[in-house]
Amino acid sequence: MTSTGMASAGVPAEARADGRADVLIVGAGPTGLTLACTLARAGAAVRIIDKSPAFHRTSRGKGLNQRSRELFHDLGVEQRAAAFGTEHIALRKYRDGVAIADHVAFGDRVPTPDAPYASGLLIPQWRTEQVLRERLAEYGTEVERGCELTGFTQDGDGVVATLADGRRIAAAYLVGCDGGHSPVRKALGVSFEGKTDAEECMVIGDVRADGLDPAYWHQWFDEDAAIMLCPFRGSSHWQLQGAPERDAEGRAVPPSLESFQRLFDRCARIPGVRLSDPTWFSTYRINVRMADRFRAGRVFLAGDAAHVHSIAGGLGMNTGIQDAFNLGWKLALVVRGLAGPGLLDTYEEERLPVAAWTLDLTNERLRAVLEGVREAGVGTEAVVTDDVTTLGVGYGWGALAWGGPKAGERAPDAPCRDASTGEDIRLFDVFAGPEFTLLGVGPGSAKALAEAGEKCAGLLTTRLVDDHEGHVRRGYGLDGDGLVLVRPDNHVALSAGVDRGAEVLDRLLRLGR
Repeated sequence: MTSTGMASAGVPAEARADGRADVLIVGAGPTGLTLACTLARAGAAVRIIDKSPAFHRTSRGKGLNQRSRELFHDLGVEQRAAAFGTEHIALRKYRDGVAIADHVAFGDRVPTPDAPYASGLLIPQWRTEQVLRERLAEYGTEVERGCELTGFTQDGDGVVATLADGRRIAAAYLVGCDGGHSPVRKALGVSFEGKTDAEECMVIGDVRADGLDPAYWHQWFDEDAAIMLCPFRGSSHWQLQGAPERDAEGRAVPPSLESFQRLFDRCARIPGVRLSDPTWFSTYRINVRMADRFRAGRVFLAGDAAHVHSIAGGLGMNTGIQDAFNLGWKLALVVRGLAGPGLLDTYEEERLPVAAWTLDLTNERLRAVLEGVREAGVGTEAVVTDDVTTLGVGYGWGALAWGGPKAGERAPDAPCRDASTGEDIRLFDVFAGPEFTLLGVGPGSAKALAEAGEKCAGLLTTRLVDDHEGHVRRGYGLDGDGLVLVRPDNHVALSAGVDRGAEVLDRLLRLGR
């Protein structure tokens, strides 16, 4: 099968006639899994490999922000993730062992017609990955474990990857989702400019902390020490973050259960709580770097392989998920022959500036929290601004912003009705799937919808909506009847009057060509 052949949804790559995948993904973290789900849902032949022989069970990146929750809704996994997660957790702040303030991040927010998730979701990373793996398996694709990439070659027709055991995998495209030390990025010779602090600034791990109230994310910030313990729904383990112990020469002491306990006793001063059953230890140092390009020929970089930054604001995993969602629909349309390869140029065009913005934002948020916690009663809520929701991230500068109100911006949700059935619907349910969506608002749009649906079959879903409460027109800046073309990643491509259906058709039929 060629890279432009049509694939049937859910068929694993190994089942294709010539054994070649459309896309090979290296790395099965949240970025790689999101990309794999996006591709497999669209019918692309995808393989995803990871060098680890077993799936980890560590908390690591522990939160989905509001925008990632919207994308998980599109993939059909948001409710599964929510079943393991916590919204609006209270941060309890202590000074000198005494609880002095509670704060709920986004506690004053409620779901609105355009933004259904009022808060992020606190969930350990291993659960997020589990949810995505289960979804991927429903499409007939499993993560291939214990598969270490040692090299690859590429030409105008595809990529051939070599594994440590000598096996080779042929694919039309390869995507490195293999972390900050990315072998894919290094093999490409792509620079990773920035800086890494010489000193560890934090120890981190997963431990039991029986006796602490799991209704709170406990945060002790004293003048010369700090420790935080974050609970997870349905789990007996907490994520511990703290200032590292120092030896006589001032060097950070490697984390251990004993050092965690000493730090806890020093800050929390709760004699009855003993930490136990550690399942993960790590250290963290601030690492702020970005690749100078996200693509080299048929090979792409996403997530930490393309950019790393401060953990302030919790944007690392979320930015990777959103990279993957942006890239996934574009690769899917190209390998299925529904768009030209020029569409793939827009991935770097759109996501590289977002990565640069994220590095700047997290640097500023880290400064804010380090300054904020000097004041008694202030904790990690100091990082929280509307920016960290990433609901405001858009691509108005890009080649796929084709005009009209909101072009390039996130497409908001809205309750409305299906004009043909009278059924109550929400736009996020209409958008869900691998195709563009052409919304017709008002009866004057019906003709344009019919023509577009006929001529762009497989590329486009059309829906005539009854905006009886006005949420759609307000959300999309329409004065009357109109057309709104929404990309598969739920960003507005074009909004226009009902007489511009021909432009919609022209744009779609020439997509990437």
